[in-house]
Amino acid sequence: MSRRALRRLRGEQRGQEGPGLGQLGLDPGSECAREGGPPPAPGKGPRGPPRAGVSNRFELIPAEESEDELLAGEERPDTRLSEGDTAGRSQEGSKDRSKEGAVIEETDGDGHREGQEAGQPDRTPASSNKPRKKKKKRKTKKNAAGETVEDNDLEDIDSLLERIEDPGLAPQSQGGIITDSRPLLYVEHRNLNPENELKRYFGARAVLGDQRPRQRQRQYVRSMWLTAPKNTWPRYSKTGITMQLLDTRRGVQHFTFEHHREYQQVQFKFLDAVESMDPNNIVLLLQMNPYHVDSLLQLSDVCRMQEDQEMARDLIERALYSLECAFHPVFSLTSGACRLDYRRPENRAFFLALFKHLMFLEKRGCPRTALEFCKLILSLDPENDPLCVLLLIDFLSLRAREYTFLTRLFQEWESHRNLSQLPNFAFSVPLAYFFLSQQEERPELERSQARERAARLIQLALIMFPSVLMPLLDHCSVQPDARVTSHPFFGLNAQISQSPALNQLTSLYVGRTHALWKDPAVMAWLEPHVHEVLRMVEAGDALVQEAEHKRKIRYQSAPRNIYRHIILSEMKEATAALPLEVTSQPVMGFDPLPPLDSIVSYTRPERTSHPSNESSLSLFFRSLLPNFNLQGDIRHNGDDEAAAVQDLNQGVNRLMAAMRDMLANIQFQEPPRDDNPEGDGDWD
Repeated sequence: MSRRALRRLRGEQRGQEGPGLGQLGLDPGSECAREGGPPPAPGKGPRGPPRAGVSNRFELIPAEESEDELLAGEERPDTRLSEGDTAGRSQEGSKDRSKEGAVIEETDGDGHREGQEAGQPDRTPASSNKPRKKKKKRKTKKNAAGETVEDNDLEDIDSLLERIEDPGLAPQSQGGIITDSRPLLYVEHRNLNPENELKRYFGARAVLGDQRPRQRQRQYVRSMWLTAPKNTWPRYSKTGITMQLLDTRRGVQHFTFEHHREYQQVQFKFLDAVESMDPNNIVLLLQMNPYHVDSLLQLSDVCRMQEDQEMARDLIERALYSLECAFHPVFSLTSGACRLDYRRPENRAFFLALFKHLMFLEKRGCPRTALEFCKLILSLDPENDPLCVLLLIDFLSLRAREYTFLTRLFQEWESHRNLSQLPNFAFSVPLAYFFLSQQEERPELERSQARERAARLIQLALIMFPSVLMPLLDHCSVQPDARVTSHPFFGLNAQISQSPALNQLTSLYVGRTHALWKDPAVMAWLEPHVHEVLRMVEAGDALVQEAEHKRKIRYQSAPRNIYRHIILSEMKEATAALPLEVTSQPVMGFDPLPPLDSIVSYTRPERTSHPSNESSLSLFFRSLLPNFNLQGDIRHNGDDEAAAVQDLNQGVNRLMAAMRDMLANIQFQEPPRDDNPEGDGDWD
């Protein structure tokens, strides 16, 4: 092949040979020169004026190259690494080429390139030389560190991340190192958004539809974690609620909400509106103060009673938005180390708004999101648990199929909280172990261990709470066999003999979770254990006697937080079992059953107290004129007493004038007369 053909193959023209070693600052006796580098060419280097052999530098660009390919070529590296032994020489020489801004083209002893070199020609940015024949290259991407990563590596990384994030692929993803390294009540921000859960179930198109928010018409709203603000809401302004950090003890931060003076005045008006028993007064108050939290909570209950679920849920979300806007900068929802004291009235609205929002999410079909909110409520006060969400967290864990979280909660808290003494944990934990034993992707050893734990715990639950079985089977429409029906251990006597407090707990659990037991596989698993418990009862096992002794000593009376939970849950089975001292007192939606040891920061001003020994005439005058007081208030100052007497006289004069006008305008209408004077009827 002639030199002219080689130059055309390389995209060069006459006089465009590579620069010499001397122009690059290299010693001709160096290693590059010994390995067969190109001979030095006379003339100036690449930075000098053009050589005489080149009439037009633009002729170096091939005619068939497009402008887009030219731009893409300028972004590529200066040189292409060759394969084999040539790759090492190219990498060694590229360092010197990058320093001097020139290009060294590697040739063999005769000045010719090999076949593989023709397919991978060097690219010279100074002359923009490009080959006509281009080789398809593998796509590369750059990571955060600036290093190039090929597509195959990216696919492997993506598949690995999917396996880690998917909670159902392997047990390590739920109960392994990643989950166990976090706190038990760790809350993930992404799980607080119900749309993420709905997208996993139905897809983004089914959830969002064809709505595309227009950025120009979209008003600015703050990004929140608990709820997403809507464009239909009133514009938010400071409501007078702030959050303060009280103290930090043992790595736990204690916060509290505070009401400013303006918010306190609105709170007093709200209490007056509640006492009026007219929801329209609350509506008027919300029109003036659209983000008053207690008004939103109370009006939400009114809308829910009127079966306006959408408006009730919207009001709760607006209350959460108002409270989240008042968060302290260091208050964290996910750390599990932030506390709020329910004894302070300012903090109760946040607990109640979270609980009611949780109930709406569960009814909406988002149990995973509801479970995350339940963990958040429990993390705010895990010791006292003012809303007793421990009676609910097992149900949400089973519905969300978070069996590992439920079993971990039971294992870590059983020693100091005695969770097995609650009927919901006594029955839900063995059910979670049973579901874990049915997962085929788990190792056989773990499945067998889960089956053994489920069998042992369900038998202990049936021995400890025998009154749960028959109502549970009744709700599941399952008819037990004659042996179970006729045995007194599970019969009607077990339900009658238990205390009212235990009856409330069992009724709450059966009414809430009976749908989870309707699975035929669950019933088939439960049946042999019921017969095993009957065998232990007939044999006089010591566990049966011990459980009966515990039931008599414990469950004498339920604490106040359990009553509060039953009222908020509105389960008919449990509400009917509430004692009279709870049902006889008024229960407000914004503060149901307040704690007896409340920490009050400000009090409502007392109204003017009227004497109890008033006459009927005084009560009549007050019904017409509310400010009227016949006896007068006791004044310590003489001027105030004189002013009070003057106001009293003016009020009486106005009242008498109004009565004179009323009597003057009274007209008596005569009865109609007939033409017949004798009359047709009697007036007996």
